[in-house]
Amino acid sequence: MSEIRLTTPSYLVLGVIDQLGEASPYDVKVEAGRTVGPFWSVPHAQVYAQCDRLLEAGLIAEVRREGGRNRRVMRLTDAGREALVGWLADPGFVPVEARERGILKLWFGARPETLAPAQLTEHRRTLAAYEELDDSVGELLTAGQRGALEFGIRYERMMVDFWGWVRSPAESPETPEGETPTAPPGE
Repeated sequence: MSEIRLTTPSYLVLGVIDQLGEASPYDVKVEAGRTVGPFWSVPHAQVYAQCDRLLEAGLIAEVRREGGRNRRVMRLTDAGREALVGWLADPGFVPVEARERGILKLWFGARPETLAPAQLTEHRRTLAAYEELDDSVGELLTAGQRGALEFGIRYERMMVDFWGWVRSPAESPETPEGETPTAPPGE
């Protein structure tokens, strides 16, 4: 067992394995994409690397399933569960790093009238998917899962409002009556 510095992707892997009870690296990748992927993506290769690191550190244990492909399945060890519980209890704040490609393009001079329609379409599509998820399974979610889904819904609503403003600031519902809207970037 060696001491390693745990990162957010480390805790993501620990959390998914904890929720599933046991999982292969592939199971972790699929479950992460299905559940937390919309607000925290993790590349396929990183899942495998994290599993190897966590195994080496003694935070997960590996069992080989006989038959078929002899796949490896992992479970949290007591040390892994303790690390996850400690991380969940830590209220520390880390600023959000927004990685919106459209906003980066605006910064570097993309034309708002070209970008905004496509951005609006995609953010509306994502918002509709989140709202549909809320309608179909919202009452089955834990309080934490419900909060994460609500974050997604509110974020997408904000992005729809933002791109609507970029497209037509005078028509933006966010402009209080009697105020002149600020022109979007590039105008």
